[in-house]
Amino acid sequence: MTPLYAQNHDYSKYNVLAVDDIPLNLLLVQKMLAKFNFEMRTAANGQMALDAVAAKKPDLILLDLMMPGIDGFEVIRRLREDPATADIRIVILSALNSNEDVVKGFNMGADDFIMKPIIMEKLLACVVTQMQIVEARGK
Repeated sequence: MTPLYAQNHDYSKYNVLAVDDIPLNLLLVQKMLAKFNFEMRTAANGQMALDAVAAKKPDLILLDLMMPGIDGFEVIRRLREDPATADIRIVILSALNSNEDVVKGFNMGADDFIMKPIIMEKLLACVVTQMQIVEARGK
């Protein structure tokens, strides 16, 4: 069910980057968000995410934490330290769900945290809220 505030809204001008090392998770997120017509891009690890951001700055990153090489926490740290990327909205999507992990994510600069398994309605509401923030900032 699409939230009332999201119906009949054109999100095609927004760029969303989904980052996860499990291809099925990326596919699920893409399918969940397909009705919004975002420009969707994916990255399979932290380095690919940073490369994708350098190529084209996204409006929103949906970021897994547990990845080989550069993990999600390190991706957040690098993005928040760079003035050119510090304002990108970041939502963590992770199976890590201890209070310590959630607090660490927020302390590092995440804008929201959704625990896996992902509930579609929660993801949709979160993404729409993040896009409203982006829009209010003047995209």
